[in-house]
Amino acid sequence: MRVVDASSRGTARGRIDKRQAILGAAMQVFAREGYAQAGVEVIAAEAGVAKPTVYNHFGDKQTLFREAVAADADRALERNLAVVEQLRADGDLRPVLEEVGFRLLECYCDERSWALRRLLHAELGRFPDLIDIVRGRAADRVTEALADRLARLVLAGRLRSCDPGEAAEQFTALLTGPMEARARFGTREVPDAELREVAASAVDTFLRAFAP
Repeated sequence: MRVVDASSRGTARGRIDKRQAILGAAMQVFAREGYAQAGVEVIAAEAGVAKPTVYNHFGDKQTLFREAVAADADRALERNLAVVEQLRADGDLRPVLEEVGFRLLECYCDERSWALRRLLHAELGRFPDLIDIVRGRAADRVTEALADRLARLVLAGRLRSCDPGEAAEQFTALLTGPMEARARFGTREVPDAELREVAASAVDTFLRAFAP
């Protein structure tokens, strides 16, 4: 049996902690200043590490940028999947859909999610692969999870027979479609009451199309 001493575990844990600190600081600096203006020395200072430590972990600025975007997409995925899991076939469907819709809008409208989307829009010309990173690690997987839940509702007779993937896309569009204008691309905080109104309206339209 291989024995790992405490000092080795501590070293590995410290390396992971530093990596996470660098990724968090990098996302903040890239979102605030843009890729071109963001300095690695600033990222290192905000992460509380030496500049060479950043390069030891990520090699170069481009790799750090992609890894920071990927890490933020992973964070968004975790939050969204936790909400989608609340969509179950038991009970009154409308209030459950409205609550799930509201919680998904909370995820969509949090400050870090807006920062990520603004960064994507600003840097896609330089990094066209970013959209694939974000979709592959977050958006597509959330849609797939939502489609799975909707498919269960179809099997339970709670929704009419449909393509659950298309239904998931349409439900998401009904929720998020109004938000760029309402939130002014993240520069206006949308009150919870307004988010609930958007969710209720989305559910009403969705059920008119997909209720049995």
